[in-house]
Amino acid sequence: MISTKVKIVEVGPRDGLQNEKEFVPTEIKIELVDRLARAGLANVEATSFVSPKWVPQMSDAATVMAGIERRPGTVYSVLTPNLRGFEGALEARADEIVIFGAASEAFSLKNISCSIAESIARFEPVAKAVKDAGMRVRGSISCALGCPYQGEVSIEAVVDVVERMKALGCDEIDIADTIGVGTPKRTREVMAAASKVFARERLSGHFHDTYGQALGNIYAALQEGIEIFHASVAGLGGCPYAKGATGNVATEDVVYLLNGLGIETGVDLDQLIEIGDFISRAIGKPSASHAGRALLTKKRDGVAACV
Repeated sequence: MISTKVKIVEVGPRDGLQNEKEFVPTEIKIELVDRLARAGLANVEATSFVSPKWVPQMSDAATVMAGIERRPGTVYSVLTPNLRGFEGALEARADEIVIFGAASEAFSLKNISCSIAESIARFEPVAKAVKDAGMRVRGSISCALGCPYQGEVSIEAVVDVVERMKALGCDEIDIADTIGVGTPKRTREVMAAASKVFARERLSGHFHDTYGQALGNIYAALQEGIEIFHASVAGLGGCPYAKGATGNVATEDVVYLLNGLGIETGVDLDQLIEIGDFISRAIGKPSASHAGRALLTKKRDGVAACV
């Protein structure tokens, strides 16, 4: 049941950098997006059209989108919370719009100050505008495997939001373990349930590695037939609403795992390792990628990497 080919959605430039306290220079962001696309990432989440008041790091969204080199075949995604954001994304020639909700009522109230139902209703005009413009829309469901405020999140709650996102016309739906508490067994259960109400091949797994379970969860999702996974180069990211939540699983680690399983990704691991080192140096933080650090050391010591 495990697919022989997987799509990786690279979320580092947006989800990975959005909570960095120090502003990352626009030219660094542009180079990051361009290098990731050249490395073979089929889908790059490039930036976010949100209020600079709430997310200062993304205040240069339009400049970033204007500065990147559009690689044929690459989907450039942006997150938009409202119609104003969508208008900016449309003008910037984004390929895909990302909207977001949560499977946890407590998280929804803390994160965007409204209930799950209200959040979905807010996105109805956005989703319609996206479809009217002939663009792709992707829905992301936070806290699908656990919430920092209410604890356990029921599978029924996740399925309910999947159905709501489906009704909006989402082309893909992300099942996100925002705080990294999920385990392989729970991951399989959630993915199996979500697959009953939405096309399996259009579901994706978005895992954080707070408890070191991300790669295990990816393997579990693969066993359920999931073919799309999110990852962040060098393990960049985190969640300001989830204390202790570390970054997304590192793209280098995911590609290393998939290579070992004989699964095609189209991503050049050598290039990816160099990109992880580049962005880590640029923001002054060590890479969180186990494979990235190990393979970079081998490479610089003149030892051939086993991939």
